[in-house]
This record gives sequence, structure tokens and C-alpha cells, in this order.
Amino acid sequence: MAQTTTGIDIGARGARFLRGRQEKQGFVVLDFHATPVSGADQAARWASCEAPFALKSSRIGVTGRDLNVRYTHVPRMPDWQLRNLMRFEVEEIGEQSGSGLASDFNLLPPLPEIEGEDVVMLAMARESLLDEHMQGLAAKGGALDAFTPNAVALYNAYTRFSVVEDEVVLVACVGHESTDVVVARGVDLLFARNLAGGSKLFDDAIAQKLSVSATRARELKEKIATLDPSARHADPDAERVARAVAGASGQFLSLFTSTVAFAKSQIRLPGLKLDKVYLCGGGARLDGMARWLSSALGVKVELFDPVRTLDLSKLESAAAESLKRQSLESVVALGLAATAAAEDAWSLEILPAAWARQRQFRTRTAWMIAAGALAVCFLGAAFWRTRGELAKAADRAARLEREYKSANNVHRRTEDLVAKNIQLDKAATELVALKGAGEQVARAVDQLRAHLPAEFWLTRLSSDLRADPELGVARGAEKPVLSVEGRAREGTNALNTQYEAFVQSLRSGLPPSAAMRERLTPNGSRFTIDICLLVAGRAASVDEGKVAR
Repeated sequence: MAQTTTGIDIGARGARFLRGRQEKQGFVVLDFHATPVSGADQAARWASCEAPFALKSSRIGVTGRDLNVRYTHVPRMPDWQLRNLMRFEVEEIGEQSGSGLASDFNLLPPLPEIEGEDVVMLAMARESLLDEHMQGLAAKGGALDAFTPNAVALYNAYTRFSVVEDEVVLVACVGHESTDVVVARGVDLLFARNLAGGSKLFDDAIAQKLSVSATRARELKEKIATLDPSARHADPDAERVARAVAGASGQFLSLFTSTVAFAKSQIRLPGLKLDKVYLCGGGARLDGMARWLSSALGVKVELFDPVRTLDLSKLESAAAESLKRQSLESVVALGLAATAAAEDAWSLEILPAAWARQRQFRTRTAWMIAAGALAVCFLGAAFWRTRGELAKAADRAARLEREYKSANNVHRRTEDLVAKNIQLDKAATELVALKGAGEQVARAVDQLRAHLPAEFWLTRLSSDLRADPELGVARGAEKPVLSVEGRAREGTNALNTQYEAFVQSLRSGLPPSAAMRERLTPNGSRFTIDICLLVAGRAASVDEGKVAR
């Protein structure tokens, strides 16, 4: 027999209870009830609502500020290793927040754009929130199955009760205080998240613009508010209300645009582009919402009404009419029931630690008792066997600790010496360069004084530290290079012959390791000579008046 489950969605203003089961012909709804709620927390909302039928095997949706959804890219790894990794992350976040967290995770469907990695969706809820739900459920005589994020239930409702095509779709359930969103590509889930902000944005805008109470603002929103810019207003109040909601529409639009941008960054699909948007939830009933959002986003926007695909034959007529009237508001409750009823549904099942341990104990009692008995026997035997080894291990640990401290001291002293050597090497390099530059200038000047013809004179003499690949001075190993510029008296006889003789004499007077480059203007009246005496590994040679190597 198919499993019968109950989906429970407790919102800020209303609660929906939907019980059904998955059969071959489709999902059969057995009971449905919608009731208004009030209160600032879940405990008060549970106390203010009624449950007309037994809440057995209940899957409760969670959303809002007390739910945190994260995405992590991890390399492909075994399940046990992934569980440990997620456990460490939850413990770290719990320590930072200072509160107990219940969590669950699941892998997103493989993305062809990402090779060698998995994307993990991790959902964490404060245990205080879950405790409020469990106490409220117990007061109504219900039994818990698990907690599931509303966004995950929304995804399962979309894939099971909608015509799914090969396109990127954003599904949004607009509540009063929060909005749950899903981004799917075909049947593959790409992104699911709960957002802070819902139709209350329009209530607050109307209340502020018209200076009315929150209750009156909500009534005006539901009766006369519209986001259709072409709408004609019957009275001044309607026009003022329309301007108020139009002013708040920018905040609401940012929820969708930021969601798409955040999804791209989280799942690393920068080229992701929406093809369609589906809206549900009470906030989607605002007049002109779909048309306005379609114009703002530039994609087709439709209302998501899955009730017409359900089997309501076993549902009482009054309950069936209530479900049809609240079809948009009941999508999450339907998704929760369908998620729990289907064994192949993609799901997250969040349970408080104590409740998870109790359920595990109930389902594995016999195995745990046998394992406990075997563990006692094993520990008794191991105690006698390992008692003597404990002292040896302690001695070895003390010895290794001493060796570690000694090695660590040597390591620190070595690091200090290395740092000092680096400083000394730098200072030595600078001193060598400085000394070499002075020696190079002195030797070059001596050679110039000895071999410069009378008709030649120097116009510029400079020395600087630089790289010059032609002279064999590589970048990163700069050397002092002496640059000599000079002129010859125009009309001098055999000018080229004198210049060549001068260059040859100058080269012969330099060390064999010196590098020299000379250039003569076409008319022979100007010349430039670059000399570096500090090029290591050079042999004395002459290459047609270019560079001596």
C-alpha cells in the first residue's frame, strides 16, 4: 500500500495541511485544511491554528531567517568522507552562531559544465525553531516524519505537477514575510533558497504612503492594489495605493535579480539565463504581478497552479473547493506531502539531533543491542591486552614530544639564519655592484685616455644599473653598464679607419670577460659605446664590431 503522508506549511498569516499518497494514476489528495494563524513565532502560530484531521507522518516545511542554505563545491569523494566534511562545516557554523543546528545535505544533479566536482546543498535550521514546530505538532496529536526546506518542496511540486521542458525556470513562492525560490534546468535542480522579503513589502509601502494600519494596508493591497501601469483607477485612494506598490516593486524585483546572480556565483554557471518564471504563494495574487514581472525581467511569467493535475476524487467537496481557492498558497504543502510520499524524490530531511537519535534507535534496536553486547566483550578483552601497551605508548609519546621540541627549536633558528643570509646577500650584491661600477668607470676612462684619437672627443659619460640582453645582462641580474657618447671632428681624414683602430685598441685593453657594443652614425661624426666588465662566463672575442664575447 502506498504511503500516506501529510505536508504542513505554517506561514506568517496562514497554515495549510494536505494529506495524500502517491498512486499509479497520480497523487491522490485525501484531506486538506487551510486556517489563518497569528503570532510572532511558530509556537504562537501553532497554538492559533486548528487541525481537523490526524497529522500522521507529517513533513513540516521550514523557511525564514532560522534556515540557512549553503552550496559547496567538493571533489568526488566517498559518501562517508562527504558526511564527515559536512559535519565539520555544520559544527563550525554552530560554534560561530552559538546555537544548536540540525542539518542535512544532498548532491545536486551532475552539471556538465563542471567536471570532476560535485555541488553539495547543505541546509541548516536552528533547533529552537524545530522544537517549536515539534511541540506544536505534538499538541495537535501529530507525528513527525521530518523537516524539509520549503524551497525543496517547491522544486518537487514543480517537477511532479508541471509540464517540464528543457529550459531554465525560476519558481518562486511569494509568502508574506519570505519568498522561497528554485532555479531548475529541465528536471535538474540548480539552486534553491529562501529569501527574506515577501508581499509584506507592499503592505509596508501602502501603510507608510497612506498613513494607515498594517491591517488596513493589507486590505487595500488585496482589494484595489495593482502593478499594472496601464490600469485605470476608480478613485484617488486606488491611485495612491498603486503608486505605493509601484514604489515597493523595485525592492521586490531585486529579490529575483539578486537570486539569479547569486545562483550563478554559487554553482559557477556565469552564462545561466532564465527562460521562464513561475509564481505561486499568496503574494502572487497581487493584481498585475505576473505582467509587471514579465516586463521587468524580459521573460515569460506565469502562475503555477498544480491543483488541476491532482486526483481530488477522495476529497470532500468543501475541502476540494477550499484547495482550489487556495491553489497558489498550497503549493508548498503539496510539495512537502509529495516529497515524503515518493521514494525517488530529491529531498533534504532535517531532524533535531535528539529526535534523529531516537528514530535511529527505534529502527535499529535489535542491532544496537547486539552490537553493544559485542562491544562490551571486545572492550573487556582489549583492556587486558592493551593495559601494558598503554605505558609504552605514554613513554614513546613523551620521547617524541621532546624530540619535536628540539627539532622545532632548530627549525626556528634555521629560519632566522636564512632570513639573515637573505639580508646579507642583498647587501653584498649592492656593494659588489657599487664597487664594480666604480672600477668599471676607472678602467674604461684609463683606456679612453690612452686610445682616444686627437680628432675625437667625449660628449657624455654615464653609468647605471640595468639589464641589457645584447651585452649578456639578463633581467633580474642587472649589472652596471657604462655608456660613452662622443663625436669626431668633421672633415677628419680617414675617419672610419681611425675609429676602427680606436675601437680595436679599446677592446684589446679591456678584460676578456668584458662585453662591449659600439654604434657609429652613417656620416661617422657620432659614436656610442656601451661597456660592461661584470658579465660572468664570457670569453674574449670580437664579432664584427658589435659585442665582444
